[in-house]
Amino acid sequence: MAALETAVQELSPKQREERGEQLKREGIVIRTYDLWKTYIMGDQEIHAVSGVDIEIRRGEYVAIMGPSGSGKSTLMNLIGCLDTPTKGLYYLNGKLASDMEDDELARIRNKEIGFVFQTFNLLARASALHNVELPLIYAGMSSQERLERARQALRAVDLEQRMYHKPNELSGGQRQRVAIARALVNHPSILLADEPTGALDTNTGNEIMSLFERLYQEGNTIVLVTHEQDIALHAHRIIHIRDGKVERDEQTRA
Repeated sequence: MAALETAVQELSPKQREERGEQLKREGIVIRTYDLWKTYIMGDQEIHAVSGVDIEIRRGEYVAIMGPSGSGKSTLMNLIGCLDTPTKGLYYLNGKLASDMEDDELARIRNKEIGFVFQTFNLLARASALHNVELPLIYAGMSSQERLERARQALRAVDLEQRMYHKPNELSGGQRQRVAIARALVNHPSILLADEPTGALDTNTGNEIMSLFERLYQEGNTIVLVTHEQDIALHAHRIIHIRDGKVERDEQTRA
């Protein structure tokens, strides 16, 4: 694999673009080649991600799992285009995200990635419907189309009856469903969930994980980042991260 990683990084810009088109044709949504993220702390180099090489196909349900300090959150930030690698290549749905500037990364985040966070990140004074609309406003979509898409997304998470309620009028599980609807509304290439049950009780967390399973069965590509084994086991494949490296990659369910 190392020889392949080196060869890919030595490709010309045109060849790199062709490689992205090939990955997209093959249904590979996420592909990293020798991905690194290094921080300088005084006179020390801290390698938070060290040569990670992963491939995730369209329609997969994958958990990235590791203990605190393993590098999983840094890897999530790279996959989510919230940060750029120190070196290596990252293709997202055929586009070479690792070479993009901040403006391009912002556009690809809004178009290709639906984020679900532990703390929901909802606007407190806005209705569920308006919270779900937000990515479409940033995308420049017309008001009528935005409203219809947002309503569809809320129906998909069984919250159609609560669309005009504000976050403080909703339970924790309902707020997370609003966050999931917001993540889905742009029809992204991947749904990226960071500890999505961390702020929920066990029963509500199980309901949210059942919803993720249904969304997966409907064809969504889901990448779940967690430190909890029981949550990771809901996924159909687990990538274990330790000390910034892939420790093992296992299929858990067919």
